Amino acid sequence: MGVIERYSELLPVTEKTPRITLGEGNTPLVRVGNVSDMLGIDLWAKLEGCNPSGSFKDRGMVMAVAKALEDGAKALVCASTGNTSASAAAYAAAAGVPCYVLLPAGKVALGKLAQALMYGAAVIAVRGNFDKALEMARAAAEREGFAIVNSVNPYRLWGQRSGAWEICEVLGKAPDWHAIPVGNAGNISAYWAGYKQYKELGKINTLPRMMGFQAAGAAPLVTGKPCPNPETVATAIRIGNPVSAHLAKEAVKESGGEFNSVTDDEILAAQHILSSNGGIFAEPASCAPLAGLIKLKKEGRLPQGITAVMILTGNGLKDPDTAMSQVGRPVEIGDSLEELLEVMKG
Repeated sequence: MGVIERYSELLPVTEKTPRITLGEGNTPLVRVGNVSDMLGIDLWAKLEGCNPSGSFKDRGMVMAVAKALEDGAKALVCASTGNTSASAAAYAAAAGVPCYVLLPAGKVALGKLAQALMYGAAVIAVRGNFDKALEMARAAAEREGFAIVNSVNPYRLWGQRSGAWEICEVLGKAPDWHAIPVGNAGNISAYWAGYKQYKELGKINTLPRMMGFQAAGAAPLVTGKPCPNPETVATAIRIGNPVSAHLAKEAVKESGGEFNSVTDDEILAAQHILSSNGGIFAEPASCAPLAGLIKLKKEGRLPQGITAVMILTGNGLKDPDTAMSQVGRPVEIGDSLEELLEVMKG
């Protein structure tokens, strides 16, 4: 059962909304025991990389595409740093409509580019950053009458609320802290809206602090000004002028949370810690929240004993090149047992 069918009573759907699905949602919420002990908190990870196209984008994309089909759209268009393009292309393929994706040339992880191409999208590499690609995508969608499925599409953010509902259902409450990477800034506001909706329905009694983490090289919500040339190894959040910045700011302010930035070195260190100590492989951007929690712990600003949920927005296989650049290569030996045992001895 997908997001639309499971949460139809909480979403803006009608009898005419197609119940399309690729099996999105209902992703695992896993307690990361070793890392919890290291930080002195009760830390849980929402594995959004388990969605059909490997990222959280599927939650909102299924809603955006379903409503586009309901409205008679003939094609989809989006700009992307990678995950949106993969998700849009997947749901366009399932729905049988064309999809046009604009990517910043040379700035998209290979795994994500491969997905968009394999799903059959028309992939267009723009010689410019994501913000320019989004500007062009919005203009083209308006000119041609296509449905734009970036997070400027309100149905995207509605669908993404479902992640908050699932967290509350598993924990039986809202977490104390919700830690999340921030790029185009729609997801943090979607989760906040989802928590508030559940509280209004009486399903939870408290709301979490929304803690947003950006890469230091693309941190406009931390610095308070646009970043014209964003640069970070965390390609999924390499965005200098977030389209949903106003919504993200409201979510953080209302919840008593904050924005913080982490360096690429801190992100990659967190990625390795999560993999080697937690058994979870997430793409670099997903590890910005863990990097931030580690940073706050070192600064003495991480309250001990709290329940925190971090959103791992994408699977580590989205960007294998970055991961391989951080770890050693396999040890190559001949076919003798003696050589094998020698290596095993260290």
